[in-house]
Formats: sequence, structure tokens, C-alpha cells
Amino acid sequence: MDSSSSPLSLQTPLTESSPKHTKKTLLSSLIGTNTPSSLRTPSFEEDNYFINLLKSSEKKALQDLKKHLLESTTSNGTEAGVSMWGVPLLGGDDRADVILLKFLRARDFRVNESLNMILKCLSWRKEFNADTIVEEDLSQFKELEGVIAYMQGYDKEGHPVCYNAYGLFRDKDMYERFFGDEEKLKKFLRWRVQVLERGIRLLHFKPGGVNSLIQVTDLKDMPKRELRVASNHIMSLFQDNYPEMVARKIFINVPWYFSMLYSMFSPFLTQRTKSKFVISKEGNAAETLYKFIRPEDIPVQYGGLSFPSDLQNGPPKPASEFTVKGGEKVNIQIEGIEGGATITWDIVVGGWDLEYSAEFVPNAEGSYTIAVEKPRKIGSSEEAIHNSFTSKESGKMILSVDNTASRKKKVAAYRYVVRKCTAT
Repeated sequence: MDSSSSPLSLQTPLTESSPKHTKKTLLSSLIGTNTPSSLRTPSFEEDNYFINLLKSSEKKALQDLKKHLLESTTSNGTEAGVSMWGVPLLGGDDRADVILLKFLRARDFRVNESLNMILKCLSWRKEFNADTIVEEDLSQFKELEGVIAYMQGYDKEGHPVCYNAYGLFRDKDMYERFFGDEEKLKKFLRWRVQVLERGIRLLHFKPGGVNSLIQVTDLKDMPKRELRVASNHIMSLFQDNYPEMVARKIFINVPWYFSMLYSMFSPFLTQRTKSKFVISKEGNAAETLYKFIRPEDIPVQYGGLSFPSDLQNGPPKPASEFTVKGGEKVNIQIEGIEGGATITWDIVVGGWDLEYSAEFVPNAEGSYTIAVEKPRKIGSSEEAIHNSFTSKESGKMILSVDNTASRKKKVAAYRYVVRKCTAT
């Protein structure tokens, strides 16, 4: 018995095209923008796909888009096969409205431009075999799984989270292996699209449902000059074919030069666009991520309690969050542990750099306190602690986090499971 704490070929697209592409900086590639003029989009409520809440002009644009899309496809007899992510776009399905609205919003509800974008996207998806790419064997990228780009967990509102970290490519040999020539880059793009398509399969495409992802990008050790070309390819592909699929972009471990460039770029962004960005300096990853994602869904390398070994075992066990103020020592007491029971716990502090210990205190008078983990300094690069202890007698476990030597407040989380002794 356990007890745990909860503490798609279509006719030629219209001549009106999307905004002209200009040479991109790494910054504009990462944040997903082209020229400032392309950012002048109207403000509207995030994830609002209820038809009755649209403006009359937006409703008309949606109806006009459906009409023109039907005309464009019936002329060559392909209307029956016009679908995206398993959703027929012309069958009256309310999920189709969600997808069509994403294209309309990406083009400021300009119908011709939205139609052009959809036709190009459908053509690209057919040529790229995007509908079946999730089942494609791309095992040559196995070593990048869970390291470079991966889906892991959900945010507090239920959005699937996609993590990106390209620091591994600072190694020239690794860079040459995956980006050394055009053919290698094409293969990498297929794998990167596969990761994204896995995430999109988790979306509802329903009014009121979860219809977008959260993107977390780790800029630590990112070789900006070397990755500029790859980043441009990735972001152009995503912008052209996956409009409005990202609800929020969180940048962590942001170097000073990125922050400076973003400050210069920021005045050209609309308030709605800026509201999607979260910029977190190096060392503040955990504190930032805790605002949007529960600790049990955050990878351990970012101050969370999501271990790689846990991903195949179903939903993560809930964790309890707490804060350790500067100059403060926090003692977490887990009481009611019976003799012979085994307690297993996980604990993490974002950015550690403080002292930690664990001890078991028996209930019986005269019994000695047992130092399960002696006091020791935990460095800033350490990940979550996972440990267990079997008690010979009843008592309580005390987990101590000592931050008295620092003035910086830190976010933290813990969870535990007590397995009672089973009589044989």
C-alpha cells in the first residue's frame, strides 16, 4: 500500500504572397519574425476560436476563405482530400475552423493571402510527407532525442511543451555530422518536423480546447554564428506551415547580447507579439519555468522533477512547490512513517548553491536521530536528488534546505512516496 504527497497538389496559389523575406539575424529567426512590417498584427484574445466571439469582419473572412478554398480545390477535383493533421478542411468540422482561423490570423484576416498560405502549406505537406512523418524511422537522430529538441510534459494550462537546446552543436564534430552539407541539413529538418508533429498530435483543434504549444528555447552555449543558416531554415519552415501554433516562447539562459538585441527589436513588436515572449537570464531558468509549468513536468536539468526514466511510466507524480528565501533555512517534515516502511523522495532547488541534508527522527524517546544524508553543499549545476530510506522504527523524515549564506530567493519542489511494510 502506497501513500504519496500531492503537496496536403492543388491549383497554383494566388499571386499575392506573404511578406517578402529579408536577411534574418539569429534573433529574428529564434523569435519567429521577419521584417518589422510583418509584425503589425491586430490584437485578439489568445486561443479564442469560438465563432460567436469573432468580429463580424472576422466571421466574413472565415466564410470567404472556406468559399475560395472550395473553389480552388474543386477546379481540380481534390476537395475530398484537403485536410491537415487529420482534419478535413471542407467538411463543416469545427476543428477545421480552428485551423483556418490560425492561417487567417497569421495574415491579419486578409483572405487572399491566407488562402495562398494554406495552398502552399498543403502542397508542402504532400511533398514532405508530413502526414506520416511521425511514423518514419529517423533513428539516426536517436542521440538528439531528449537533448536538442523534444516534447516533454505540459504547462499549467495544458499546453504541450517543446524544449529546444542547441548548445551541443558548439562541438565542431557534432555540427559537421548534422549540418555539414545541404543533404545533412535536409535530414535534420525532417527529424525536427517529426518532433513538432508529435506535439501537434497532442492538440485538440477544438474551440475552447488546447490548440497551441509552449516553446522553451535554451540559449546556453548556443553557437549563434554556426547555427544561423539552420535556424533560418527551421523558423521559415515553421512560420510558413505551422501558423499560430505557439502560444508562448520562453527563452532561458539568455546571454547579455541576446537581451540587448531583443531590447532594440522590441519597439517594433506589437503588444500581443511581445506578450508571447518570456526572456530569462542565465541562472533563472527554474524560477521562470515554475511560473508556467509544474515542477514535475520540468526536466531535471532545468530545476524540475521530470527524470528521463519517468517518461515511460505514465503521468508524473505531483510535487509540492515551496520557496526558500535568502538567509532562510527550510525544514520539510514528513511524519507518520511506520517501522519497516520505505520512504522515497525527490527534492530540487532551482540553481541550488546551498546546503542540503536529510535525517530520520524516531518517535521513541531515547532513540537516536539518523543522518540519512549528511549536510553538504549542492552546486548550482546539480540536478534533483532522488533517495530512499527504510526505517526500523516509526518516526519522521526531515529534509533541510539551508540558504542562510545567500540573499537570493530560490524556487524548490519535493515529493515523496511511503511504502508500508508488507507482512510475509
